[in-house]
Amino acid sequence: MGGVVTHYLEMTKKSGFIDKGDSTELVIEEAKIKDYRFNKFLYSWVGENWTWTDKLSLSNTDWQSYSENKNLRTWVAYNQGSIAGYYELQKQADDNIEIAYFGLTPNFIRKGLGGYLLSHAIRNAWGWGNTKRVWVHTCTLDHKNALSNYKSRGLNVYKIESS
Repeated sequence: MGGVVTHYLEMTKKSGFIDKGDSTELVIEEAKIKDYRFNKFLYSWVGENWTWTDKLSLSNTDWQSYSENKNLRTWVAYNQGSIAGYYELQKQADDNIEIAYFGLTPNFIRKGLGGYLLSHAIRNAWGWGNTKRVWVHTCTLDHKNALSNYKSRGLNVYKIESS
Protein backbone atom coordinates (compact mmCIF):
# COMPACT_ATOMS: atom_id res chain seq x y z
CA MET A 1 0.00 0.00 0.00
CA GLY A 2 1.32 3.45 -0.92
CA GLY A 3 1.35 6.49 1.28
CA VAL A 4 -1.72 8.26 2.55
CA VAL A 5 -2.90 11.30 0.60
CA THR A 6 -4.83 13.94 2.53
CA HIS A 7 -7.06 16.48 0.81
CA TYR A 8 -7.99 19.70 2.60
CA LEU A 9 -11.19 21.29 1.33
CA GLU A 10 -12.89 24.57 2.09
CA MET A 11 -15.90 26.70 1.30
CA THR A 12 -15.31 30.42 1.77
CA LYS A 13 -18.76 31.65 0.72
CA LYS A 14 -22.12 30.27 1.71
CA SER A 15 -23.26 30.88 -1.86
CA GLY A 16 -20.91 28.08 -2.98
CA PHE A 17 -22.94 25.48 -1.08
CA ILE A 18 -24.68 22.86 -3.23
CA ASP A 19 -27.41 21.58 -0.91
CA LYS A 20 -28.69 18.06 -1.46
CA GLY A 21 -31.61 18.88 0.81
CA ASP A 22 -33.04 16.70 3.54
CA SER A 23 -33.51 12.96 3.47
CA THR A 24 -36.86 11.45 4.33
CA GLU A 25 -34.90 8.51 5.76
CA LEU A 26 -32.84 10.45 8.31
CA VAL A 27 -33.76 12.24 11.50
CA ILE A 28 -30.77 14.35 12.51
CA GLU A 29 -30.57 15.77 16.02
CA GLU A 30 -27.97 17.75 17.89
CA ALA A 31 -26.65 16.06 21.03
CA LYS A 32 -27.20 19.11 23.23
CA ILE A 33 -26.38 17.32 26.48
CA LYS A 34 -22.66 16.77 26.09
CA ASP A 35 -21.11 13.53 27.27
CA TYR A 36 -17.62 12.58 26.14
CA ARG A 37 -18.51 8.87 26.28
CA PHE A 38 -21.04 9.36 23.47
CA ASN A 39 -18.53 11.15 21.23
CA LYS A 40 -15.93 8.49 22.01
CA PHE A 41 -18.43 5.76 21.12
CA LEU A 42 -19.44 7.42 17.83
CA TYR A 43 -15.82 8.07 16.87
CA SER A 44 -14.86 4.44 17.52
CA TRP A 45 -17.88 2.97 15.73
CA VAL A 46 -17.93 5.19 12.65
CA GLY A 47 -14.15 5.35 12.36
CA GLU A 48 -13.52 1.64 12.77
CA ASN A 49 -13.59 0.93 9.01
CA TRP A 50 -11.52 4.00 8.13
CA THR A 51 -8.54 3.65 10.47
CA TRP A 52 -9.50 6.58 12.69
CA THR A 53 -6.86 6.08 15.36
CA ASP A 54 -5.69 9.57 16.32
CA LYS A 55 -8.04 9.83 19.31
CA LEU A 56 -8.15 6.19 20.44
CA SER A 57 -5.29 6.65 22.89
CA LEU A 58 -6.79 9.73 24.58
CA SER A 59 -7.54 9.51 28.27
CA ASN A 60 -11.13 10.01 29.41
CA THR A 61 -10.08 13.42 30.76
CA ASP A 62 -8.78 14.41 27.30
CA TRP A 63 -11.94 13.08 25.64
CA GLN A 64 -14.04 15.10 28.06
CA SER A 65 -12.02 18.25 27.43
CA TYR A 66 -12.42 17.80 23.66
CA SER A 67 -16.05 16.64 23.50
CA GLU A 68 -17.60 18.85 26.13
CA ASN A 69 -15.95 22.07 24.94
CA LYS A 70 -18.41 24.86 24.05
CA ASN A 71 -16.73 25.15 20.64
CA LEU A 72 -17.67 21.59 19.64
CA ARG A 73 -21.16 20.55 18.58
CA THR A 74 -22.27 17.02 17.69
CA TRP A 75 -25.20 15.87 15.55
CA VAL A 76 -26.43 12.29 15.23
CA ALA A 77 -28.39 10.88 12.30
CA TYR A 78 -31.00 8.22 13.01
CA ASN A 79 -32.86 5.89 10.69
CA GLN A 80 -35.82 4.03 12.20
CA GLY A 81 -34.35 4.61 15.67
CA SER A 82 -30.88 3.30 14.80
CA ILE A 83 -27.78 5.46 14.64
CA ALA A 84 -26.97 5.96 10.97
CA GLY A 85 -24.06 8.41 11.36
CA TYR A 86 -22.81 11.57 12.97
CA TYR A 87 -20.76 14.68 12.55
CA GLU A 88 -18.92 17.12 14.75
CA LEU A 89 -18.46 20.81 14.05
CA GLN A 90 -15.62 22.64 15.76
CA LYS A 91 -15.60 26.43 15.88
CA GLN A 92 -12.14 27.95 15.76
CA ALA A 93 -11.00 31.34 17.04
CA ASP A 94 -10.99 32.87 13.55
CA ASP A 95 -14.69 32.02 12.93
CA ASN A 96 -13.72 29.07 10.77
CA ILE A 97 -15.83 25.97 11.29
CA GLU A 98 -14.18 22.61 10.81
CA ILE A 99 -16.20 19.52 10.06
CA ALA A 100 -14.01 17.69 12.54
CA TYR A 101 -15.53 14.22 12.11
CA PHE A 102 -18.17 12.99 9.70
CA GLY A 103 -19.34 9.54 8.76
CA LEU A 104 -21.96 6.83 8.60
CA THR A 105 -22.23 3.65 10.65
CA PRO A 106 -21.50 0.41 8.75
CA ASN A 107 -25.16 -0.58 8.13
CA PHE A 108 -25.89 2.74 6.42
CA ILE A 109 -22.93 3.01 4.06
CA ARG A 110 -23.74 2.77 0.34
CA LYS A 111 -27.37 3.79 0.85
CA GLY A 112 -27.03 7.29 -0.62
CA LEU A 113 -27.29 9.08 2.73
CA GLY A 114 -23.87 10.72 2.93
CA GLY A 115 -24.78 13.71 0.78
CA TYR A 116 -27.82 14.47 2.93
CA LEU A 117 -25.86 14.26 6.17
CA LEU A 118 -23.09 16.42 4.73
CA SER A 119 -25.62 19.00 3.54
CA HIS A 120 -26.99 19.14 7.06
CA ALA A 121 -23.48 19.63 8.45
CA ILE A 122 -22.65 22.45 6.05
CA ARG A 123 -25.95 24.24 6.71
CA ASN A 124 -25.26 24.11 10.44
CA ALA A 125 -21.67 25.23 9.98
CA TRP A 126 -22.78 28.33 8.06
CA GLY A 127 -25.51 28.97 10.60
CA TRP A 128 -23.17 28.99 13.59
CA GLY A 129 -22.44 32.63 14.38
CA ASN A 130 -20.36 34.68 11.97
CA THR A 131 -18.85 31.80 10.04
CA LYS A 132 -16.15 32.94 7.62
CA ARG A 133 -15.14 29.55 6.24
CA VAL A 134 -16.16 25.88 6.45
CA TRP A 135 -13.41 23.32 6.00
CA VAL A 136 -12.70 19.62 6.28
CA HIS A 137 -9.99 17.13 5.45
CA THR A 138 -10.26 13.62 4.10
CA CYS A 139 -7.68 11.05 3.12
CA THR A 140 -7.26 7.95 1.03
CA LEU A 141 -8.08 5.80 4.08
CA ASP A 142 -11.64 7.20 4.12
CA HIS A 143 -14.51 5.83 2.03
CA LYS A 144 -13.76 5.98 -1.69
CA ASN A 145 -16.65 8.43 -2.24
CA ALA A 146 -15.75 10.82 0.60
CA LEU A 147 -13.77 13.26 -1.54
CA SER A 148 -16.40 13.36 -4.29
CA ASN A 149 -19.15 13.90 -1.70
CA TYR A 150 -17.31 16.94 -0.30
CA LYS A 151 -16.73 18.34 -3.78
CA SER A 152 -20.36 17.70 -4.77
CA ARG A 153 -21.53 19.89 -1.90
CA GLY A 154 -19.33 22.78 -3.08
CA LEU A 155 -16.16 22.33 -1.04
CA ASN A 156 -12.95 23.00 -2.98
CA VAL A 157 -9.52 21.43 -2.49
CA TYR A 158 -6.97 23.99 -1.30
CA LYS A 159 -4.12 21.69 -0.19
CA ILE A 160 -2.98 18.11 -0.78
CA GLU A 161 -0.42 16.32 1.40
CA SER A 162 1.20 12.89 1.02
CA SER A 163 2.74 10.86 3.78
